[in-house]
Amino acid sequence: MGFCFFMTTTEKIYKIFQSCRSVSTDSRIIQPDSIFFALKGDNFDGNKFVESAIENGCRAAVTSNKSLADGEKIFYVPDTLKELQNMANLHRRKLKIPIIAITGTNGKTTTKELVSSVLAQKVRVSCTGGNKNNHIGVPLTLLSMNHTVDIGVVEMGANHIGEIKALCEIAEPDYGIITNIGKAHLEGFGSLEGVKQTKGELYDYLKQKNGVIFSNIDNPILNDLLGKYSSIGYGTDENAYCRGTYTEVALHAAVKWQTDNESGYAKSNLIGAYNFENILTAITVGAYFNVPGTAIDTAISCYFPRNNRSQLVKTSRNSLILDFYNANPTSMVAAINNFDNINDKNKCLILGDMLELGNDAYEEHEKILNLAEEKNFKKVYLVGNNFWSFKNNYEFNFFKTVEEFAAYMVKHPETGKFFLIKGSRGIRLEKCTDYL
Repeated sequence: MGFCFFMTTTEKIYKIFQSCRSVSTDSRIIQPDSIFFALKGDNFDGNKFVESAIENGCRAAVTSNKSLADGEKIFYVPDTLKELQNMANLHRRKLKIPIIAITGTNGKTTTKELVSSVLAQKVRVSCTGGNKNNHIGVPLTLLSMNHTVDIGVVEMGANHIGEIKALCEIAEPDYGIITNIGKAHLEGFGSLEGVKQTKGELYDYLKQKNGVIFSNIDNPILNDLLGKYSSIGYGTDENAYCRGTYTEVALHAAVKWQTDNESGYAKSNLIGAYNFENILTAITVGAYFNVPGTAIDTAISCYFPRNNRSQLVKTSRNSLILDFYNANPTSMVAAINNFDNINDKNKCLILGDMLELGNDAYEEHEKILNLAEEKNFKKVYLVGNNFWSFKNNYEFNFFKTVEEFAAYMVKHPETGKFFLIKGSRGIRLEKCTDYL
């Protein structure tokens, strides 16, 4: 008796993917010989572009519009996003490589970059590109990996309870890192407890899987989430697997470190003591995977920050610390305190609103203003509607928009100053740097 094997829709689509190895979700950037997934959101519908995607060179398309499907090049599924996630999970299982997941309130992208740079000294690494760390980005990250990769490093972001759990079920990580837990996206999480619960979903997954957790043992919140589960600990404590101390070299963060078998001194191109944890995390992961100490230090020193994260820039008129990729109360306080510790008489702040704080927005912005007032910086510029609501309460310079601030700077140029520029990405503070 013969057996008839019927492939599921996911298996059919995956078979095509195996021959083309590329996925497109944006109809404006179609890659030839890719598979187009017609994603649908509140303000867009990729189903409208399925036929043009095929005409523009896509090998196949996946749609939730039944009338477009032909079963050969255009495949119908009830939910295209779920199908993308299912295919990414199938691909992840077939790759059979270790996956390191990184989440946290602050520092996850920098940590991801540093960890990847360190591991690349020994093995072939593929990691999250840009900010592809959500329910769409994580599947795309996994699908970008192939069998030449030895280790995958996947960044996971979230702004609602349950999202890290869902991303873990797609990526199935073997290793995990929570950089830290603080106040961010409170509008979605509801409270700091909501943030803890969501980030802790990574630990929950790894505990069930008996996976490896890299944890900062100096952090009481992470220790609480860890419970009795053993981890590869790092921090200043002498009992940590990797012990580190922070120093600075020409304003840049540097870390002296040691394990029982290795030691080193990693000088970075990152600004700020708050990067100590990010650097030490990468060192710890490297040491665990037997990357030689000299290679770890080299990787840290050769990494240059991008995307306006802890970057020191000198213009013809001023010095700038660009740190406005994102902002929340935790990272804002850390950045201001670090800036205050720098020995310079002409320090000025340019701060943008911290977004997605919900009912906590007023209180958290007031705390930042009080901190800025306490530090007595030479000048303080505030941009955004949240800060604007305090304009009559503080002797600072307030602007509703970055355009208003830029126009002010044209008429009142600054020279010889040292600026910390930090705010949420939605405030677009990058628009003011040309005037500094």
